[in-house]
Formats: sequence, structure tokens, C-alpha cells
Amino acid sequence: MNSIYLLFNIIKKLAFLGLISLFLSACNGKLPGGDARKNPVDPKKRVAKNIAEGRGMTLKKAFGNTQGGVFEFASSNELWRASLDVIDFMPLSSVNYSGGVIISDWYSSQKNSKESIKISIRFLTNEIRSDALDIKVFNRKCNESILDCKIVADKGTLVVELKKEILKKAKIYEIEKKEKKE
Repeated sequence: MNSIYLLFNIIKKLAFLGLISLFLSACNGKLPGGDARKNPVDPKKRVAKNIAEGRGMTLKKAFGNTQGGVFEFASSNELWRASLDVIDFMPLSSVNYSGGVIISDWYSSQKNSKESIKISIRFLTNEIRSDALDIKVFNRKCNESILDCKIVADKGTLVVELKKEILKKAKIYEIEKKEKKE
């Protein structure tokens, strides 16, 4: 009985040492933040340095940020701003900057309520160039009842005109941004 207990203790110690050596080998033999030359000795200064570098534990990081996100990018992206400005007369059903998509809701003029359009803009790159946007326009034409409608993708001049207007406005925003910096 005593030899089994002794053997069990030896196996536990070997497993513990093996686990520790595995963790240390993953760190190349260095513990993270273990270089004393790079870290201040004073704990208050060390905490201030960690906060400035964005390290440490916060409740938002632990449980996930449940509110919004970082929004400073949307106003600095000229294509994004220009796209929203060009279709600002339409109600929007989905706007997702991180996904790079703007989708309008169905829009019809007061003159013809049986016809409506829907616009989808996908951002392929943030650079202002002709292949940066994938724009789709859908036409919905309804008969007497709203239930009897046909939806057709429009590949005509409206897509070309929208792209041209967005790129033109984005270029203006880019020039204004450069002038502000100077």
C-alpha cells in the first residue's frame, strides 16, 4: 500500500514537471514580461505602463464588450462616407462597416408606388478606385396587389452612375482631408 502511494506521488511530480517544462518551452524559456530591464521596478509605474500598452484585465475584456465598437474609422474612410452621402435619401436596412456592406430598404417615389428599388453596396477595398465597390441595384415592380411583385437585378446605367458619383465624392473628401492636415 505504501509503495503504491509513493509511486503515485512520483508520477504526480513528474507530470507536474513535464507540464511546467511544456509551458516554458512554448515561451522559448522566457516568461512573458519577465525581462527586468524592460519593466520599471516601481509597481505603480509598471501598472501605468501596462495600461498605456493596453494590457491587463478588465471586465469588458473578460465578458466581451457588449456595446458597440470602435467608430473612429467610419468617418475617416472616404468611400464609406461618400456612399452614405450619395444614398442618404433612402432608408437603410443594414449598415455594417466591419463587414463592408450597406443595404438600403426598398424605396419608391411618391409618383409611382408600384415600383421600388433597393441598393446593395459592398466594399472590396478602402482605396478610391473603380473596382473598390460592388454595387447591385434591384428593381421591384408590383401589379395591383403588393403580393404580386417581380424583382429584377438592374445592370443598367444606375449602377454605373452610382459608382461614378460615390468615387467622385470620395475623391473630394480625400482632397479635403489632405488639405486639413497641411
